[in-house]
Amino acid sequence: MEDRLSPCIVAASNLNVPPTRLAALTQSQLENWVEQATVYAQTGHLPDYIPLLAQANAQLVVVNVRLVDGTSYSKGTIAHSFALMSVVKPLLLLFLLEQVGWDAVFDHVGMEPSEQPFHSLAQLTADRGFPRNPMLNSGAIALASMLPGKTGNDRCEALRRWLNQASGSRFVLDTAMLASVRSLRNETNRAIADVLLRAGHIDAIETALDTYNHICCLSGTVEDLAQVGLLLAQPKLAQPHGQIQPIHQRTVNALMLTCGLYEASGRFAVRIGLPTKSGVSGALLSVVPGQGAIACYSPALDATGNSIAGLFLLEQLTQTLNLSLFG
Repeated sequence: MEDRLSPCIVAASNLNVPPTRLAALTQSQLENWVEQATVYAQTGHLPDYIPLLAQANAQLVVVNVRLVDGTSYSKGTIAHSFALMSVVKPLLLLFLLEQVGWDAVFDHVGMEPSEQPFHSLAQLTADRGFPRNPMLNSGAIALASMLPGKTGNDRCEALRRWLNQASGSRFVLDTAMLASVRSLRNETNRAIADVLLRAGHIDAIETALDTYNHICCLSGTVEDLAQVGLLLAQPKLAQPHGQIQPIHQRTVNALMLTCGLYEASGRFAVRIGLPTKSGVSGALLSVVPGQGAIACYSPALDATGNSIAGLFLLEQLTQTLNLSLFG
């Protein structure tokens, strides 16, 4: 199986961080960085194409850092719940790798970075209907159609139950957010689904889109997000269905590193150097392999659709504690 890994996955899977770096974090450091990040949040914008996201508190900054030994550091309104949006994409990929295997997944999605926005129809068309990677809307819509169940709700519930059982998180479906997403017809995602259908990567447009909308509206706190991040951070982590396969952890982490921040992924691989995934809700998940997970929520976004304050926090953590996979 491993001989089919792309060069970027092989390279990233061979890197690791010395085990003491994240443990050097102090609560006072985290509090100071959150205070600074709140200033950065003022320069961002809220997404206006989903009504409920446009109503978020743009100044809110919340973070939880969770180590594999159970140590946890938090700052901000920890009880605040938010929709995962695109942060669900690596979790969807991990679930399917575990449930249906490598070949079934990568028959329908690629492993290559994209220089185009996350909802680019032009990229998918240029690639003849084959989604370039699972972190794009096209890739996630294709993979969402592989979830078990007949309806979007059934498929979302299968993913939600597995994530909660495997990690101890408490994700729920945010029905208000789902209604907000459904209130506006997303013609771009519909056009993407049409291309995927004609290329044979989904079997029904409406079910695939409904499933995708459902899973993006899974909701939790930064503690839930950091907890599920440990599935990607902790080697040989046991869960009710056995152990998550290390090759699946490495694959998801590598694709987060190379594709998780969309067209800005290469730049932040240099500046942050950790597997990271963003969502338009302002959610951000970063994995420190072998050590822990960092979950941020701050809804003010930059032009690419990444949380401004979240990326600032990650830069402070990685540069001060020397967390980058590249040393």
